[in-house]
Amino acid sequence: MENKPMISETEKREALKQFMAEKAKAPVCVAFSGGVDSSLILKLACDTAKKTGMPVYAVTFHTMLHPACDLEIAERVAKELGAIHKIIQVNEMTNPVNRCYICKHHLFATLLDFAKEEGIPCVMDGTNESDLHVYRPGIQALRELGVVSPLAQCGLEKKDVKAFAADLGISVASRPSMPCMATRLPYGTSFDMEVLKRIEKGEDYLRSVFGGNVRLRLHGDIVRIEVNADKFEKAIAERETICRTLKEMGFLYITLDLEGFRSGSMDIVQKLNALAGK
Repeated sequence: MENKPMISETEKREALKQFMAEKAKAPVCVAFSGGVDSSLILKLACDTAKKTGMPVYAVTFHTMLHPACDLEIAERVAKELGAIHKIIQVNEMTNPVNRCYICKHHLFATLLDFAKEEGIPCVMDGTNESDLHVYRPGIQALRELGVVSPLAQCGLEKKDVKAFAADLGISVASRPSMPCMATRLPYGTSFDMEVLKRIEKGEDYLRSVFGGNVRLRLHGDIVRIEVNADKFEKAIAERETICRTLKEMGFLYITLDLEGFRSGSMDIVQKLNALAGK
């Protein structure tokens, strides 16, 4: 098998800037979460728009499955970067095995309808190169709908995105990823807004204790805490306070995951089924 030539970080950045400069000669629409990936795309699009006078829309989905703080951060960052911020209300309260594909297809079909109404020829998202090498079933929906993913197309991995965003002075350059709350529950589990709000509250508390990456994954009566491995010692030292606080929120059995924080830990069964051809 032929090895791909190595591309330097400088070359990736230049490719992305050129790609965005070309696309932003016309109106563009960025699916905007307020995270580092979509913020980098939006920043480059807005920089070009200052020269061309073309509008750049940052469109944020307001759903029941995303933390409330996401919308506030998205509004702030879109304003900082100079984009036209729009909010689309979407109901995504279903949880089948192929939830990510269905959800992405629904969200972006809605976004494409908005873009068509506004005469916007290009809709973009923040999928990066790293996302292409892990379990991301929603990417299939993006491809089917013709959504453009500049970061992935130009080969920027997550570490490249964070470094580039930091160099450009983007305020959310170091913000941890915040995927939808459905990732805290096993596939097929019925969504309960009270439970999701409790998980969100629990994560807010743990983030105040540990900072950085935090997840609460709920398996029935058992809640699994994921934090970076360098926080384990702190978790053990403060276990009594942590357990008491989480139990006051309604959690029963509280565990610390010894594998630590990792994206997509609820996807293990789906990955195994995919490998087995099920």
